[in-house]
This record gives sequence, C-alpha cells and structure tokens, in this order.
Amino acid sequence: MPANPAPHMTDRLIEMGLTEAAGMTAVPLSWAAINAWCVATAVDLPPWERKLMRRLSSDFLSTARDAEVETCPPPWRSPASRETIAAELSVLDELLG
Repeated sequence: MPANPAPHMTDRLIEMGLTEAAGMTAVPLSWAAINAWCVATAVDLPPWERKLMRRLSSDFLSTARDAEVETCPPPWRSPASRETIAAELSVLDELLG
C-alpha cells in the first residue's frame, strides 16, 4: 500500500465508524453522524474536512462493494500489462492443455 499522507484523517474516519447501517445494508456516514462525532469529541472540523469524511466513507463503501467480486484486483496492484496477461494465459493453456 502507498504511504498515507494524512493518517489523522483516516484515524478520524475509522473512529467515526467508516459507514452506517441502514436496514440490511451499509451506507456512507450521514452528516448527523459526522456532526455527532464532532460534538462528542469536541473536535470542530471545518466544512471541507466534514465533506472529506463523507467522501472517504462513500469511497470506502464503494471499494468494499467492488471487493466482493472474486476477480477484483487489490487496490495496491497496478494493472497488468498485455505481456503479463499473454504470459499468464500461455501458462494456463499449457497447464490445461
């Protein structure tokens, strides 16, 4: 994974809870949940940071849903080149005949 340039932001998001439950599914953090965290911790986040927390929550949820697909590549892996794909297919063809 790449280095995290703002660990305090991700720490806050994790402390807030990443997502919320809504019925039988997860949803991004609501504005109410973000504001409640600010009140409970006495940390007055500026509007841009509150928006960032909501965006990070939404992006986390989207990535988590994508990761449920068995063929989803890990986020730290760069896309495979055509040569790599061809080499892997060649090995697979040899193996399966």
